[in-house]
Amino acid sequence: MTPTVVGMALGAVLAFTALIFGFWGFLLMTLFVAVGALLGRVAEGKLDLASVRDALTGRRSSS
Repeated sequence: MTPTVVGMALGAVLAFTALIFGFWGFLLMTLFVAVGALLGRVAEGKLDLASVRDALTGRRSSS
């Protein structure tokens, strides 16, 4: 699937969630989607958590 199709599907799911569960359900769903995406990137090896931690604490590296 292309990123456009994935984005459209995610938008539809979030819109449906907002309609059914209201604002707080929408925020909770968005949080779960973001955490799931983060964990998926880590599992695929496309995201190094040590590098993210270093960037958030102000340490930068060239690697």
